[in-house]
Amino acid sequence: MIFYQLTVWSLVVIFGFFFYFDEEQLLIRNQHGFMLNKCIWFAFVQDDRENIIRARESGKGVLTAPFQLLNGRLGVILTYSVYKSEPPANAGQQERIQAAVGYLGGIFDIEALVDKLLHQLAGKQSIMVNVYDTTNEKPISMYGSNDTGGGMYHNSTLNFGDPSRRHEMHCRFMQKPPLPWLAITSSLGIYVIFLLIGYIIYATVHRIAKVEDDYERMMDLKKRAEAADVAKSQFLATVSHEIRTPMNGVLGMLQMLMDTDLDTTQQDYVRTAQASGKALVSLINEVLDQAKIESGKLELDAVPFDVRLVCDEILSLFCGKAQEKGLELAVYVSDQVPQTLIGDPNRMRQIITNLMGNSIKFTERGHIYLTVHIVEEVETEIQNSYNTLSGYEVAKRRHSWQSFRLTNMDLHSSELSFAPIMPETIRLIISVEDTGVGIPLEAQSRIFTPFMQVGPSIARIHGGTGIGLSISKCLVHLMKGEIGFVSKHHVGSTFSFTAVLTRAHPNANVNKSPGFKGVSALVVDHRPVRAKVTKYHLQRLGVKTELTTDVSQVIPKMNCASLVTRLVLVDKETWLKESHSMPQLLSKLRSKDQADPPKLFLLENPTNSIKSSSNISREHNLNVIMKPLRASMLEASLRRALGGVDKAHVKNGLVGNSALGSLLHKRQIIVVDDNAVNLKVAAGALKKYGAEVICADSGKKAIALLKPPHSFDACFMDIQMPEMDGFEATKRIRMMERELNERIERGEAPPECANVRRWRTPILAMTADVIQATYEHCLKCEMDGYVSKPFEGEQLYREVTRFFQNHDHVQ
Repeated sequence: MIFYQLTVWSLVVIFGFFFYFDEEQLLIRNQHGFMLNKCIWFAFVQDDRENIIRARESGKGVLTAPFQLLNGRLGVILTYSVYKSEPPANAGQQERIQAAVGYLGGIFDIEALVDKLLHQLAGKQSIMVNVYDTTNEKPISMYGSNDTGGGMYHNSTLNFGDPSRRHEMHCRFMQKPPLPWLAITSSLGIYVIFLLIGYIIYATVHRIAKVEDDYERMMDLKKRAEAADVAKSQFLATVSHEIRTPMNGVLGMLQMLMDTDLDTTQQDYVRTAQASGKALVSLINEVLDQAKIESGKLELDAVPFDVRLVCDEILSLFCGKAQEKGLELAVYVSDQVPQTLIGDPNRMRQIITNLMGNSIKFTERGHIYLTVHIVEEVETEIQNSYNTLSGYEVAKRRHSWQSFRLTNMDLHSSELSFAPIMPETIRLIISVEDTGVGIPLEAQSRIFTPFMQVGPSIARIHGGTGIGLSISKCLVHLMKGEIGFVSKHHVGSTFSFTAVLTRAHPNANVNKSPGFKGVSALVVDHRPVRAKVTKYHLQRLGVKTELTTDVSQVIPKMNCASLVTRLVLVDKETWLKESHSMPQLLSKLRSKDQADPPKLFLLENPTNSIKSSSNISREHNLNVIMKPLRASMLEASLRRALGGVDKAHVKNGLVGNSALGSLLHKRQIIVVDDNAVNLKVAAGALKKYGAEVICADSGKKAIALLKPPHSFDACFMDIQMPEMDGFEATKRIRMMERELNERIERGEAPPECANVRRWRTPILAMTADVIQATYEHCLKCEMDGYVSKPFEGEQLYREVTRFFQNHDHVQ
């Protein structure tokens, strides 16, 4: 009941009318205290008596039917029964009637009520509302007009707490509803997301397909590139073979000619022709080297060699060109450099030849000076720009290696990745100094770029391909060294490079020429650098040498010498400079009371005319030694002047000949080659050392001759031959040897093999093809070695020693 009272009083406060009556009296007041019209009240009581009775019986609020209020608007009365005490929840109608003491009712203005609710619910929207009492069959309009305009329409049921009456509210929006932006944006966002997902899926599928296509294309290109590389290698091998084959005949015949009885001049001619042939071979090698560098297959050998002999050979190669241009060539190798080193002499020769060739090409006056030192020697070197070989100013060679990490002692040892860590390693620094035109500053940055020249007219004037320095740089890096240069325009250039090599064990067989033991010499030259070069070559022959730059000191030095001076060597330039005092010096030397006066030699430069030197030599009875000085030519000239000419000592290829002859003496060797000239060259080279040689011009003949058992000790097999090449012939020979070895193991060996444990004939590949793949193919086909054409005595000795000293099982 309290709840009902609170609810009713709240409604009264809101809507303005209330009333209370009991069984004895009826009193209606408004909130302002005035009495209602009595006729309206009794009319109301007459119409709503049933609702009052129902309220008393049910204990719930009961609504009346709508009626017109004094203000002309419709209203309803909500009636509640008032009890003495709260009846129980299961009280019956009679109990409730007896407990009732009065009634409480409230008049509601429907229009005000609905307006208030609409104001709270509608907000900014304009809504048309109609409220109907649908208790009877004909609905009673309680609120709103009968406008049935357009717009959104909604019908809902109203519950005022009286279950016996039914009410409905019809709502219609007068304005169009706002666009559902959230739904629209959400839909658009979802649509965009699906589009992006679809595009990502499409792009992913497309990318995968493209990657697969690219992969297939790359694999196809890779196969083509590999095929092209194989084709290029085969082409280079074929071209190399076809060019080297006739060159092998030329160089081989020149070598055989060198072994005949020739005087010094003839030997020099043959040696020059031989050097020219080797230069052509080196040009072929440059093309092959460039291809190897591009494919990353360039490798270095590790064999013992004498760097001094390599330098002499290089000077012999360029002495003709130097003489034509009036240049002075010289080489100096420090005493600190060991006699024998382990490395790749051919690559070392190639680097120096490239540098010397460039110097010859770009130098028109002065000199070209090749020096070899160990790194520790040059770290504190001080060089005078004018104290040079020819007196011309030069670019200081120290500047050419100042940036080398190998010579930078300030660097930590961990930074010197290529520095030697073994005690037997040695670091050489080799320089080529010239007095040529120099390199312009703007061209120095591209000097090591392949196929690049200093200027556009260089190739036209001087020739060349522009790959020599590029190849040299790659070779130097393979030797764990560096290369650099210093150049001054119109002064000259100096190129220097370093190389890390290995010391070879001392060889007792290598000694100085015994014919000059105890011989003393005096060198007269006003240029200290040039005098040092002459002393270097004399000391190589075992000659004790003294130097003087002053002609007036010749006689005092000879008198103070501990040994008798048998040789006096005067440079031609010094002779001309001191020509007024030279006759007096000669008369003193020859008038001495000696049974054997010293021999006088004039060191002739290519810059002086031959006619002038011949006149001086005839007038004063002098021996002339032509520069550049080399050990072999100097030895021959000294022996001829001393009267002890020995043909055996002036022939080329002396070193190792006796040892090679002892190994090959009476050896049965078969040489297989389809070229008659190559057969003659190879047979001649082997016969020279005492071998008994049988020639075969095809692989089939070689198989027939080498069918075991046989009497041959070794076979030199050419690779590229018609009908059957050397690879196939070697395979068949090895197959026959395996069959024989199986019979030996079973004890079924023929009588000729009674003392043989295992039959294997050494087969050495002999070809002009120097491609690395060919060497690998040789080993795969069970060949035992590789001799490239044109081969020389040292190479032949190295291969033969390896087999005839280690293969004791060979029949």
